[in-house]
Amino acid sequence: MLKLVTGALRIGISARLAKTAAAALGDKDPHEIELIWPGLSPPYLDLFAWLEGRAEKPANRDAAPFRPVMLAHAIEDTDFAALDPADFVAEWKWDGIRVQAVAGRDERGHIAARLYSRTGEDITGSFPDLVPSLRLPGAIDGELLILREGRVQSFNVLQQRLNRKVVSPKLIKDFPIHMRAYDLLGDDENDLRELPFVERRERLETFIGKLDDPRIDLSPTVPFASWEALTAARADPASAGAGEDADAIEGVMLKRRDAPYLPGRPKGQWWKWKRDPHIIDAVLMYAQRGHGKRSSYYSDYTFGVWTEGESGDELVPVGKAYFGFTDEELLQIDRFVRRNTTEKFGPVRHVVHEPDKGLVLEVAFEGLQRSPRHKSGVAMRFPRISRLRWDKPPREADRLETLEKMLKADESLPTIKVAASAERH
Repeated sequence: MLKLVTGALRIGISARLAKTAAAALGDKDPHEIELIWPGLSPPYLDLFAWLEGRAEKPANRDAAPFRPVMLAHAIEDTDFAALDPADFVAEWKWDGIRVQAVAGRDERGHIAARLYSRTGEDITGSFPDLVPSLRLPGAIDGELLILREGRVQSFNVLQQRLNRKVVSPKLIKDFPIHMRAYDLLGDDENDLRELPFVERRERLETFIGKLDDPRIDLSPTVPFASWEALTAARADPASAGAGEDADAIEGVMLKRRDAPYLPGRPKGQWWKWKRDPHIIDAVLMYAQRGHGKRSSYYSDYTFGVWTEGESGDELVPVGKAYFGFTDEELLQIDRFVRRNTTEKFGPVRHVVHEPDKGLVLEVAFEGLQRSPRHKSGVAMRFPRISRLRWDKPPREADRLETLEKMLKADESLPTIKVAASAERH
């Protein structure tokens, strides 16, 4: 009632919980509900008729349907002891966006093709240049990248193609889209998701060969016989087969040879092992209340680094993070915010951040990009709090010049240079 009155109606129910509840109603396996869910739509009359025994199982009549994606768990150092290298296949983890490319025959026998995001959103209109390449009926799980002269570009370059309402011929020319295939979920009318990964991989290699299109290729596997060998490959992708594309790799994926393609994030089937992130020390500047179970705590943090201003050194914001810390650390930060608030702006609190007074946060992030929207001129990709530096005074936090050097080092790489005309566009 309080949420209704205050206009903040929000309840934390996941889609998975809804599917589990539906399965329980009809004494079905939640996995079975997951597989047919993308073909259903509110008010789900066909679904409830089947669950209640009044009708047959709903059929997905979409010629190019989305399949729920399979996700990986982040691997920890302690996990390797219980894993046998012989049970796994390793692949490069490309720094793009995960997509699903689906083609099927409609009622007239014509090929209908669609491109989906990992959440099932139809993004075909944003990438019309890839659609003609989807000539064979099938469903490919892969990564969307920008390829120039045979070399994969950085995520910063790919972002020029994301969330575009209008896709001009110049944009398509300057930022040519490419798909790197990881898995094959369907081959013509055959659903391959129940097959072991190694069998799907063989089918994928054959499928990509038959497709024979320059815009879609196969993501190579990483040969290794021991975890030590894979560790070396992860640390130096260029020497492990990635060559000139090494800068576009953010780690490796480990997939059990016998793993079926299961919706969600099943434990122990797929693991992701990202390369070590960038680390800087930043100063907490602003805090905002969280959502859901964190609505009583200040859990969203804006942090900054030092730069030279008109009247001396000043802090400029470079990112915002709301995860990476433990529940105990959340309580510590929340207590600090409440005791050190200097101003309030609605739900946001201005937290003291002076050279000798404030809280230093160790921030991990995947990369940087230029951002005219931020006073600092830079923005972080996937920032998170990795450690609280109670031992460090704010004046010893990093400077904007450090981030600029990181950014310039990336921009100096041939794989991510962007033509001036493309930047203006």
